[in-house]
Amino acid sequence: MTFFPLFHNTQQLKALLIGGGAIAQRRAKSLIDAGVACDLIATAVSEHLTQLIQTTGGRVTIDAYSSDEVMLGYGLILALTDDRCVNQQIARHAKAMGLLVNVADKPNDGNVIFGATIDRAPLTIAISNGGASPVLSSILRQQLEQFVPKAYGQLASLVGRYRAQVKDVLPNTQHRSSFWHQVLQGAVAEAVFSGKQDEAESLLINHLEEAHSHPDRTMGSGEVFLIGAGPGDPDLLTLRAFRLLQKADVVLHDALVSDGVMALVPDSVERVYVGKRRANHSVPQTGINQLLVDYAKQGKRVARLKGGDPFIFGRGGEEIETLAQQHIPFQVVPGITAASGCSAYSGIPLTHRDYAQSVRFVTGQLRDGTVNLPWSELVAEGQTLVFYMGLNGLPFICKNLIQHGMDPTMPVALIEKGTTQDQRVLVSDLTHLPAMIEAEKVMSPSLFVVGRVVDLHDKLAWFTSTRDV
Repeated sequence: MTFFPLFHNTQQLKALLIGGGAIAQRRAKSLIDAGVACDLIATAVSEHLTQLIQTTGGRVTIDAYSSDEVMLGYGLILALTDDRCVNQQIARHAKAMGLLVNVADKPNDGNVIFGATIDRAPLTIAISNGGASPVLSSILRQQLEQFVPKAYGQLASLVGRYRAQVKDVLPNTQHRSSFWHQVLQGAVAEAVFSGKQDEAESLLINHLEEAHSHPDRTMGSGEVFLIGAGPGDPDLLTLRAFRLLQKADVVLHDALVSDGVMALVPDSVERVYVGKRRANHSVPQTGINQLLVDYAKQGKRVARLKGGDPFIFGRGGEEIETLAQQHIPFQVVPGITAASGCSAYSGIPLTHRDYAQSVRFVTGQLRDGTVNLPWSELVAEGQTLVFYMGLNGLPFICKNLIQHGMDPTMPVALIEKGTTQDQRVLVSDLTHLPAMIEAEKVMSPSLFVVGRVVDLHDKLAWFTSTRDV
C-alpha cells in the first residue's frame, strides 16, 4: 500500500490552491463542498472560480508562485499549475515545511492524493489506487454508488444521535455490538431505506428500551427474505435483493439459482440446497416451509433464494402462507422472471405491435404431474405463449396445440440456460421442434416460447449476442 487512507477534519483544514485552470476549479468545489476553507493564487483565474472562492470567504491572488512564504498558515497545498517544474518546486517547499501537498497528475511528486468518493454524509466512502488510474477509481465509484442507497447517510445520522445513549444503556461491549447489528441490519434500517424516518426512530427507541430491560435479548428475532434470483445472469439481481443477501445468516437455494448468483453469497453464510428437479425433490415443499420457520425461530436472517420471480411458478405464496401462520416477519423481493430475461437476451420480444398483442405464461407441468391445459384458450393468433418447466412434456404440448388448431408451422424457440454464458437458442416450428430437442440433447433449465414473435429472433439475435454476460 503506497498511500494510507485517512479522513481529515475539514473544519480544521485550510487549503491553498496554486493554479487557476479546470483542475483547480474541480478541486476547489470538492474542498469547499466538504467544508474546507480555500485560498487561491494563480496568474489567471476565471470569473467562476474567483466567485467560488470569494463567496465562501476565501482570498484570490493574481500572481505567480514565488516562494514558500505564501504557504504559511495552510495545512494543505495543491500544486495545480500547467508548469511541471513549478509544481515540483511547490511540492519540495511544502514537504520541507511538513505540509500535505497534492500535485496534479503527478501523485508521487506530492504526499497526498485525491480518491473518488461516494458522499452519503455523514457516511463517506473513498476509493484510491495510488494514482495509477483515476478513471478506474471513477468506474468503481459508479459501480458502488448503486449498492449504497442515499438513505445510508440518514441511517448513519440516526444511529449517531443515539450512540452515546446506547453506550450508557448497554455498557457490555458484546451486548452493544449485537444491538447495533440488529439495528443496522433489521427493521430500523429497512424503515429508513423505505423513507419512514419517524417509524425508524420509534423502532430504535423501542428496541433500546427492550435491550435495557433484557440485554441478553439484543440478538433480536429471526426474519425471512423471499428473494427472486432472476433467470441466471447475476447482473439482473435487484439492488434490494443483493443488499438483503449480504446480511443473511443462512441461504436456502433451489436448483434454478445460477452459480453466478450464488457467488454473491458471502462465504460466512450457511448454505442449504433445497432444489427440486423433475422426479428428484431433495427437500419436499413442506420441508422447505418448515426449514424457513425453524431457522427464523433460531433468530437467524434467512434468505430464501428462488430462480426467477418467487410468485411466478415459484411457490412463494405457499412459503409466505406458512410464515404468516407462524407469525414470522418476512420480506418479498421480486425478481426478473425467466420469460422476460430469457426472451430479452434471445432477441425475442414477448409482445410486438405487428405480431402479438398479449402474452401468456403457462406451466408445463401441473401439480399432479400432468399437462392437462386449456388448449382451446392457448390456440389464438396475436398471442405469445411461454411455457415454464415444459421440457419433458414438450412433444405432448406441441402435439396438443396442433390438434386444437394451431398452425403446425407456428414459430417456436427453446431457450436453454437463458441469460448465462451457456445460453443456447434453438428455433424451429411446432412440427419439428420435438425432434430437434431430442437431437440436440437440451438440458434444464429451459424455456419454451410459441408465437410469431419468434421470427424476430433472426433479425435481433446478432445485436443481443454482443451483450456482456
